[in-house]
Amino acid sequence: MSDFKNLDPLLHSQLRLAVMSLLVSVQSAEFVFIKEKTGATAGNLSVQIDKLNNAGYIEVTKSFKGKKPVTTCNISKKGIEAFESYVNTLQSYIKK
Repeated sequence: MSDFKNLDPLLHSQLRLAVMSLLVSVQSAEFVFIKEKTGATAGNLSVQIDKLNNAGYIEVTKSFKGKKPVTTCNISKKGIEAFESYVNTLQSYIKK
């Protein structure tokens, strides 16, 4: 298993990887959309988004549409680089 030491542990989670994969393709998405696409519970998704936000992989913006609160997640440059690195590392394992 020592071959896997270069994989980013933050992205080595099914839900966080799903969130990042989604944001890489759309750049920005509302919490409800991400929840719908990943099938995650609101509580679990919220915790994982906080972890990605704290790492600087995504930026979270809270606003209102009328009186309804809206949370929007945007992937950051650091997040794109981390995701690409993760994918490249996985591809290098496949080629071994």
